[in-house]
Amino acid sequence: MHIAEGYLPWEHAAAWGVASAPFVVHGARALTREVRNRPENTLLLGASGAFSFVLSALKIPSVTGSCSHPTGTGLGAILFRPPIMAVLGTITLLFQALLLAHGGLTTLGANVFSMAIVGPWAGYGAYRLARSLLDRRGGTMPLDVAVFAGAFVADLSTYCVTSVQLALAFPDPDSGFPGALAKFGGIFSLTQIPLAISEGLLTVLVVRLLRQSSRGDLIRLGVLTDARPVREEEKSK
Repeated sequence: MHIAEGYLPWEHAAAWGVASAPFVVHGARALTREVRNRPENTLLLGASGAFSFVLSALKIPSVTGSCSHPTGTGLGAILFRPPIMAVLGTITLLFQALLLAHGGLTTLGANVFSMAIVGPWAGYGAYRLARSLLDRRGGTMPLDVAVFAGAFVADLSTYCVTSVQLALAFPDPDSGFPGALAKFGGIFSLTQIPLAISEGLLTVLVVRLLRQSSRGDLIRLGVLTDARPVREEEKSK
């Protein structure tokens, strides 16, 4: 998904940077409040950022000027909400551009908008929707399904936005923006749908591990909203 350095026309690169800036500033304030008010969450914050950094560094060549990989932003959005993930994702993208030549500084705004802003918000929306529909069933299944939905949608929506960004910058000579969007989206879908499913399953596994090792943190963060999941797990032991 990372659009390579210098690939976008400068007008597009600047516009995506301007569009991303307010979200990052808002997220920085939210992150500052989170660290100041709940310093006990600092370790989990760092782990969420590291999860995104590692997964999004596993790049597979895809559309010219870009690549495919998991994003890892769904987990942080579920745990700490999308504004904070906008900052963690921006830091991830900045370090990858500087240290790994993955993405770029001129395309940072575009990459932030797709991976650190739209992806977390879309994934968090899918997570909340699934929780609202399934929580009444009780047990741990609703949380697993909601976490999978959040991670899957966060991943896939990131690539939908990247397809739009590339189609806007490089419209098809004959069919214009729609044709280019179909071309970029079609190529991405070959690699990204299986990757999104894999990321969803991996994120479910991570949250299950956190339920065992950091249950108090999940309750404090609102991921475990009542005692039902705890009682169900205790019965299964």
